[in-house]
Amino acid sequence: MNTQKEEAACNLSGRWEPSRRFHQSEAQIDTERLIGDVAAGLSDCAIFAIDQDGLVTSWNEGAQRIKGFASDEIIGQHFSRFYPREQVEAGFPSWELRQAAARGFFIDRGWRVRKNGTRFWAHVVITAQRAPDGSLTGFIKVTRDESEGRTQRERSARRFTDLFQLAPVGIALLDESDQVLDANAALCDLLGYRLHGKAASELMHPDDAGSGLVPHPARAGGERMSHRVLARADGEPVYCHVRCAASVQDDGDRFWLAVFQDVTEQIRRAEVLHHQATHDPTTGLLNRQGVDELLVAMLNSSSDQIAVLFCDIDNFKRVNDSLGHDAGDELLVALARRLRSELPACCTPARLYGDEFLIICSNVQACGGLDALTSKAADLLRAVVPLQGRLVSVTASIGATTPGEHTTTENVIRDADAAMFNAKRGRGRARTGPGTPTAQLTLEEDLRAALRHDRLQLHYQPIVARDGTITLAEALVRWPHPERGLLTPDTILSVAENGGLMHDLDSWVLRTALREAVTWQRPIGVTVNVSGIRPDAPNFSDEVSTAITASGIAPDRIVLEMVETLLVDLPARPRQAMRELARTGVRFAMDDFGTGYSSLARLKDLPTQIVKLDRRFVSGMGSDPADLGIARAVVELARAMDRTCIAEGVENTTQHALLNSLGIDACQGFLFSRPLPAAEFHALLKSPESAGPRKHDSGKGKPRTRSSTMALRSTGTKQARG
Repeated sequence: MNTQKEEAACNLSGRWEPSRRFHQSEAQIDTERLIGDVAAGLSDCAIFAIDQDGLVTSWNEGAQRIKGFASDEIIGQHFSRFYPREQVEAGFPSWELRQAAARGFFIDRGWRVRKNGTRFWAHVVITAQRAPDGSLTGFIKVTRDESEGRTQRERSARRFTDLFQLAPVGIALLDESDQVLDANAALCDLLGYRLHGKAASELMHPDDAGSGLVPHPARAGGERMSHRVLARADGEPVYCHVRCAASVQDDGDRFWLAVFQDVTEQIRRAEVLHHQATHDPTTGLLNRQGVDELLVAMLNSSSDQIAVLFCDIDNFKRVNDSLGHDAGDELLVALARRLRSELPACCTPARLYGDEFLIICSNVQACGGLDALTSKAADLLRAVVPLQGRLVSVTASIGATTPGEHTTTENVIRDADAAMFNAKRGRGRARTGPGTPTAQLTLEEDLRAALRHDRLQLHYQPIVARDGTITLAEALVRWPHPERGLLTPDTILSVAENGGLMHDLDSWVLRTALREAVTWQRPIGVTVNVSGIRPDAPNFSDEVSTAITASGIAPDRIVLEMVETLLVDLPARPRQAMRELARTGVRFAMDDFGTGYSSLARLKDLPTQIVKLDRRFVSGMGSDPADLGIARAVVELARAMDRTCIAEGVENTTQHALLNSLGIDACQGFLFSRPLPAAEFHALLKSPESAGPRKHDSGKGKPRTRSSTMALRSTGTKQARG
């Protein structure tokens, strides 16, 4: 029916009140039982049931007495027979049912027709009936004959009493000052206390964000709908859908009628379903859908400080294959727990698929920048985890990106995934992607130009013997980029790997390190990390020899560092090339020792004279007995195999003291010195002071003599010749 026709129907009905909605609880009241219960107290009312189509399905004695129809005459007939012809033509009966269905119940006063055609003034309440699943099953209609003035006045005084008795939802009457005038039993039972005389604000839970229940006077004539949080007597929240509308008493005072539909269980079920849909069941972290929702919200607000890290566990398949999928899940849960508890508050971890984790940061500057956050994530995912009675060492390859303007969640994750893939192809360390594919290509061109025009720099970090003297220095590349500032190895290696520049980069580092080392005041050794210059390359030996000859440096001052995973699978010919270089005096160091998977099986076959204890075991020595035990085992293994053992990442005197007590040969880390530019390192070598931490009394082990430092060098020489 169109709006004009409905308004006409309302005018034809006489004086009528705005309808109110209520919603049946899941315990749907049986129609016949409702009629029986109500009929006992409303014997002077016509009470009958109507199906969804408006056909009468039951009929009580009061209905027969008031309307004149016997039950067999009216059951199955349309209830519009009780309405004046003009109302039927206007569609008013059907409109009443729609109002009751939409709002839960409908109240009206107007003319109705008896069987004999006479009219009577009726008070009508129509209540919608619903099944447990919420579907409409029919209506209950209660009609009072208020033709007589005295009866009409009495019924008028009790107009809301009937409503309270019939409605299974909470109903309250409030005055304009937001005080509760009355509340039905359903609302009192819902909250667990009597509400009469209380202010509406006293009913609200602290989680409720609204003010009172009565609308602002400017909107007093309309209906107000809202979702509110009420408080039970025990303090628990009750989530309600509240409809509030104004009405007028017989004396002309205005009051407010509020209907409360309890939706607590629906909200909780929705929250559970949403959590299940957006979280990984194994780790409890966000899943891909949860990531999409979070990223969309963050990208829509601001993308200036957002960073996304894509983390892939290295060689995770070996855990599933050797220990089973239950052990693999246990490992994922342990790593997820570390991420959840130790990442900064502005970071949210997630698990995408399998062994792939994602870290979403809303404020990367608060984490110290992208490089610092990537290093933090790498440290958290670098762990030794007990699984089924075994200690399993794990690492992760990490790609990071910062989204630009007008990007999408798919693009952000794709860019981070691409950066991770580049890291996976490299040394297994965390690498920071430059952000977008366009930025990556630009940086590749910049790096080619920097290599071609010798615009990179080397910094040197001292390696210090037990007596505090410097025995070696590790060469670490830096890139003073004209726009991005000084870039660290993580970023440089990521760009080089993606652009196929690893060999060129390592060649530059090797040549430059040897050329600069020749000028040092003291003839200490220099260590160079190589991954682009691989021992299995056909010209490996020639390339190293050419760099040595061009610089004029003594071969026994050179240490070539290679990661464990690169060395353990070398075939016979590359190992022979390494031995040939070793005979000239060149030494080889196994970097990140203890993080691979075949170290003990192949260590004795490799021409390596130095093993470097990885920093992840050093960092936890003072607090984790497992890390201390691993460090002790590595030191003793190196001693048994006549190798020199160097500890990386020594940052405090406690670590230094423990390493000295284990018999470590040398240490490297911020406790002694940060990586220094070439000029500063040269000046350090000229200084009579050593790089040892002699100002720190705590944690200092018993120093060796000067001859002990020489023994460190001679150990390498002995291995080179053997």
